Amino acid sequence: MNLLKRFIHYYKPHRLIFALDMASSFLVAAIGICYPIITRLVLNDFLPNNDINGIIVASVILLVIYFIRMVLRFFIQYYGHIMGVSMQAEMRRDLFVKLEKLPYSYYDNHETGKIMSRLTNDLFDISELAHHGPENIFIASITIITSFIYLMLINWILGLISLAILPILLTISIFFRKRMRKAFKESKIAIAEINANIESSISGIRVTKAYTNSEKEIEKFDKSNQKFINARKSCFKSMASFFSTSQFITDFFNVLIILGGGLFLYFGKMQIVDITTFIVSISLFISPINQVINFTEQFQNGSTGFQRFIEIMDEKEEEQNENAEILDNVRGDIEFKNVSFSYNEGETIIDNISFKIDAGETIALIGPTGGGKTTICHLIPRFYNLNSGDILIDGKSISKFSLESLRKHIGIVQQDVFLFNGTIKENILYGKLDASDEEVIDAARRANILDFINSLPNGFETNIGERGVKLSGGQKQRLSIARAFLKNPEILILDEATSALDNTTELLIQNSLNELSKGRTTLVVAHRLSTIKNANEIMVVSNGKIVERGDHEHLMGEDGIYKSLYMLQFKNVSENELNSLNNFITMLR
Repeated sequence: MNLLKRFIHYYKPHRLIFALDMASSFLVAAIGICYPIITRLVLNDFLPNNDINGIIVASVILLVIYFIRMVLRFFIQYYGHIMGVSMQAEMRRDLFVKLEKLPYSYYDNHETGKIMSRLTNDLFDISELAHHGPENIFIASITIITSFIYLMLINWILGLISLAILPILLTISIFFRKRMRKAFKESKIAIAEINANIESSISGIRVTKAYTNSEKEIEKFDKSNQKFINARKSCFKSMASFFSTSQFITDFFNVLIILGGGLFLYFGKMQIVDITTFIVSISLFISPINQVINFTEQFQNGSTGFQRFIEIMDEKEEEQNENAEILDNVRGDIEFKNVSFSYNEGETIIDNISFKIDAGETIALIGPTGGGKTTICHLIPRFYNLNSGDILIDGKSISKFSLESLRKHIGIVQQDVFLFNGTIKENILYGKLDASDEEVIDAARRANILDFINSLPNGFETNIGERGVKLSGGQKQRLSIARAFLKNPEILILDEATSALDNTTELLIQNSLNELSKGRTTLVVAHRLSTIKNANEIMVVSNGKIVERGDHEHLMGEDGIYKSLYMLQFKNVSENELNSLNNFITMLR
């Protein structure tokens, strides 16, 4: 019942069209009964009395009525579909808004292609149900009621025999419904899996081609495709059982009516005209029943799609204090107090760590992969909620601030740069949507990419393709830095921002990052230790704990992990080369 109420909610903005659609459906159904009534009148009165004028008038009236029904059906088809599409668009918007509010953890566990399936395939099925559902049920109901009343007027015994078909068909429907619902849900899951595989394969097409693994991708697709075929087989088997059984029942009742009518005629209880009219009318009575039966597939598709839609709509959104404060006038002091965190229960990622960063300082996090460095960075903008402990900005818990105001003051430059399909200008503007052209140009200049942009025929209006595919790794990274410059945050997170670049490009981009870091509280996650030598403090993170901390000179004076990593990275570099490299880095700073 709750599911139905939530479905009906989407009809509210379209009450007028819905009411007109139902009124039109009522008239279409009412017009349907006119044919047997006029037929009986012609056979009973006009033909026996040779009333040719009556026959002509009846035919004209019937033609006019059918013309009106044509207009009404046009309205139902056109405006009904418009209503369905509008509802589909509203649901899609609601779903998209919901997706924007879901936490990082949701996307950790759900593939993009499967989410896309719910935004497209499922909502299309819901749209079709929203349009055809009420209309088909309404027309069928009116037609069944009016035709049944007329059948009873012709012969009440045969009318009651006809009525007996309804509970039998209803019992069959209930029997098969549960099986069909399960089959249709499995079918939608299989479609979502196909979409997920396609999305993954197309996104990674360059890797596939580079490793000549097209056959492997085809094999993976074929497995998903076969799952879909098997799921649809289950659907069709359930539908076939339901439809064939239902149709047999209606055919059986047709035989009963012919047998009953023949017996009534034989014993003189009915006229041939009444039997003829009854047979025409029984067709009018049974046709909408068959229409409802045939509607079952669309109903199962739509209702299953709506259930999957509701599953996402009921997902828990990012937690936020109802009376959240607005974070403003940020200095940039950050403090971790006994912070622990795990993605999954029983799997500790961050284990009771505490440290403090003063405003304007640069802190570097190093350590083995999976040690918890990136997780520490993700906890500051509250991408995930803590298991225990607290994180403070300027002495206040981040849990007290609204997510939007908190993240507004934090800039992130990551190793895996994500750029949107659009122009260079649009991607830089993502840092500050209302920025002026002068601010965009200045951000590009400070990120050392302005000369490259100006060398392009379309300059800032150059389209960079999906995920910035038309740009090199260094160019993409500089665009992300320009975006961060434009945002101008007080707190900056550099998560292995140069680790995917070659040494020359890294050194050039490091200059931009150093410029970006000036005057900001900065956390740097790095594997290349040469880039973090001048950090105010370096923390070695391993297994969720801070195992070493201090500046470069302090850590090099200890026989610990940092020194081992540093010497390992430069073991093949002579002392003179190392000094020259360090001097060059210092000069860039």
